[in-house]
Amino acid sequence: MLEDRNNRVRWVYTSGGDPDELARRYDQWASSYDEDIEQYFGYPTPARIGELIVKYCPDRDAWLLDAGAGTGLVGRQLATLGFHNLVAIDLSEGMLAEAEKKNAYRELLQKVLGEPLGFETDSFDGVVSVGTLTLGHAPPSSLDELVRVTKPGGCIFFSMRPDVYEEHGFKEKQAALSVERLWEMVEVTDDFQGLPKGEPDAYVRIYVYRVL
Repeated sequence: MLEDRNNRVRWVYTSGGDPDELARRYDQWASSYDEDIEQYFGYPTPARIGELIVKYCPDRDAWLLDAGAGTGLVGRQLATLGFHNLVAIDLSEGMLAEAEKKNAYRELLQKVLGEPLGFETDSFDGVVSVGTLTLGHAPPSSLDELVRVTKPGGCIFFSMRPDVYEEHGFKEKQAALSVERLWEMVEVTDDFQGLPKGEPDAYVRIYVYRVL
């Protein structure tokens, strides 16, 4: 069964970068996603990023955007920590339907990272994105919109694999946003296993930037 789950992950991550195809694949995975990711792979990132959000955005009344919310695992973690003004966006209707069941979000919207999000500028006190800024999913240009919709002084929290950061344009985009004085780095974690049970050789890190 674990091999089947590994194949499912690879199948989703080899969609070719087409948003419609990626959405269809996530729609098919949605009903078993939580079981696969939490039970069989292990998934420490929601808890790790939750600790950072409490550290840098302690106001439990803050409005937070979960960009690429999936089935709402991050939203569930934040709700447990006392955050209650959460908005979820994801490209997959199936994943959003699963997220809605967790009763963590004020609103759930189907949107594609890398495209205009339709929110007013400075809409959110903070943004979180876990497992979405990666190859074949959300491109480096997605960060422009995440910065735009975050209020000055608010933080953007996101996870990323080191190889994706180095090789797929994120390093350059993150540096450019700093040079343009649109944000500043607050913290970056050490690399840790993102899916320790299922993919022990795959590491991620979490970045925290403050919007200027």
